[in-house]
Amino acid sequence: MGISAQSPAEQREFVAREQIPFPLLSDSDLRLAAALRLPTFEVAGMTLYRRLTLVAERCAIVKVFYPVFPPDRDATAVLAWLAEMT
Repeated sequence: MGISAQSPAEQREFVAREQIPFPLLSDSDLRLAAALRLPTFEVAGMTLYRRLTLVAERCAIVKVFYPVFPPDRDATAVLAWLAEMT
């Protein structure tokens, strides 16, 4: 699942264009960002999330991958960490 600060309409367009195979939730009010003090940045008058990965287990965040760079290697790092945990 993904979360972004874009509106639901912007997310629908992005999901269709990029063929995203997972749910994408909107946090356009940045409530999660405020509650968890997540990193954000400003661009063109918008506040957006910085790319990060949170791993949750039983309603608790157990691992944070940040910064995510380069983005195309994040899934590999997350999967490697998960394999170590089993």
